[in-house]
Formats: sequence, C-alpha cells, structure tokens
Amino acid sequence: MENKENFSKKDSRRKFLRTFLFIGSGAVLGSAAVFASNVNDKKKLTGEKIKVLTVNNELVEVDKNDLIKINSETYKPLTELQKRGREGIAGRRWTMVIDLSKCKNARKCMSACQDAHHLKPEQHHINVLQLKESKETGAYFMPKMCQHCDNPPCVSVCPVDATFKRQDGIVLIDNERCIGCRFCMAACPYSARIFNWTEPLKSEEDKDIPYDVEKNVPQKKGTVSKCLFSADRCREGKLPYCVSACPNGVYYFGDENEDAVTNGTNQETVSLSKLLEDNGGYRLMPELGTETRVYYLPAKNRTQPFPEELLKNFEDHL
Repeated sequence: MENKENFSKKDSRRKFLRTFLFIGSGAVLGSAAVFASNVNDKKKLTGEKIKVLTVNNELVEVDKNDLIKINSETYKPLTELQKRGREGIAGRRWTMVIDLSKCKNARKCMSACQDAHHLKPEQHHINVLQLKESKETGAYFMPKMCQHCDNPPCVSVCPVDATFKRQDGIVLIDNERCIGCRFCMAACPYSARIFNWTEPLKSEEDKDIPYDVEKNVPQKKGTVSKCLFSADRCREGKLPYCVSACPNGVYYFGDENEDAVTNGTNQETVSLSKLLEDNGGYRLMPELGTETRVYYLPAKNRTQPFPEELLKNFEDHL
C-alpha cells in the first residue's frame, strides 16, 4: 500500500511539472535559479509566484509553495547509499587530466563507461570529438564529458536538489529525486548531460537492485544522466572505468589535495601541478568561471598517418 501511495504521489508531481514547465525559456531558467537558492527559506517563499511557459507557449504564474509541497510530500527518506553518495569522500578533491596528443579515437573509454552504467549504444557520458585547428592542420580527438565544475550552473538551477556538488569535487545526479525538468541540461555549457527518453537498457535486470547514486544504476526513464567520475570506483580506491580502459595513456586521474594523478595505461603517478605546467594544461571555457575539475593537455607533437592519395602520388613519381 505504501509503495502504491508513493508511486501515485510521484506520478502526480511529474505530471504537474510536465504540464507547466517548458524547457528552453530564459524566464523559466531565471526563475528556477531563484527558486533553487531560496528552497529552504519558507518565509521568503510564502505567496511568491514564478512565471513559467506552458507547453502552448502561454506565460502563467505558479505559486512556489505548490512546488515545495509536491516535492516535500512525495520524496521517500534517503537510503544509506543515497546519503553516502551525497557526502562524498572526506579529504579528497578528485581531478582528471586528458592528454589530447595521445588520443587515437580508440573509444574504449566510451564502451567501458556504457557497460558500467548500463547505457544504450547511442547514449554517451563521454563523447570523443574530432577537431581541427584550421583547414590546413591535421585532425585530433578530444574526449568530452561532464567537467565537474566547482561552480556548477547545473546545481544552481535544479529546483529539487537532484543534482549536487560533493565535498570531494564530484557532481552527481540522484535520479530518485530527478523530476525530468531538464533545467540542468539547459544550464550546462558543456552539453554533458543526457536524458532517458525511453526505458533503460537493463530495466528488467536492474529492477530489484538497490539504487546507487554513485553509479547511477539502475537508470530510470524520465531522468537525466551524465559522467560520474566513476564515484563508485573512487570509493574503492580504483581508477575510473574510462581511465582504466584507455589503451593509449590518454587519461590521468587523482587527488588535487595530494598533487598527484595516475596514468591509467602505465600506472605512472606524477605531480598534477608539474604535469599541467610543463605541458600547457588548460580548462574548457575558463571565461565562464565554472572552475572545472577536468584539464586538457594540448594536442602537440602528434603523429599523423600519411594520406594514402599523397603516398600514391609519391610512389608514381619514383
């Protein structure tokens, strides 16, 4: 009886939000940010309205207390796995370094991540992009995932505290709280989040597994997912799935507090600060002030395969 009641309340909450909220509106995002920042201040919220767009593009006002009431009445108490996932690991500040000069588009990182988090073939927490500095230069590859910002805009706009920043630097999503509003997706400047539009890959196999927020398994339809920095592996003292799977030494992962990162291929541990200084390490879009925890080393000293057509022309002239 209790499970049916919880399901009914959660279903009504989602229907309410899907009826009124239309993602992509600046007015909605602005209101969501205000709502998120004042969510615990009940005095300020009394009688306050927020303007949102309906699915028919009509501007309407909704009482903030309606959202507060829906969310507070329907959430079940946090499980021990959820509490642990929100706290993070004390004394740690996880960080990642990606050496673009070594990436050969093996995509082993992508498949390892998909396997670990039960993602479909078309779903990616990591996406390896092919980039070129100009028409005249050779292409190089850049793995892109959640940047685990120290100033994460996704956390600021979430109206229900489903996405959060831990003390060890990792940004996670609790899909037991996620209402599928996708504010976080609209706010993320790195396009690092995906949405479960359909039933997850292993929904039947995983239905009886206790939800682990550090692995985001089981996945859930109607919720957002993203890179987790393999928080479950960090707790076990292991390197992330993507770092261990890469055959080319692209990834380094470690603790900024110890100024040490370990390469996933050769298991060599080096100084984080020296690695960044000696190789011109940089962050993506630093002008945004997001203070990302993922660094990149430029694609220098790359070896490019000689184009076959040029090789043929060369051989014809011999």
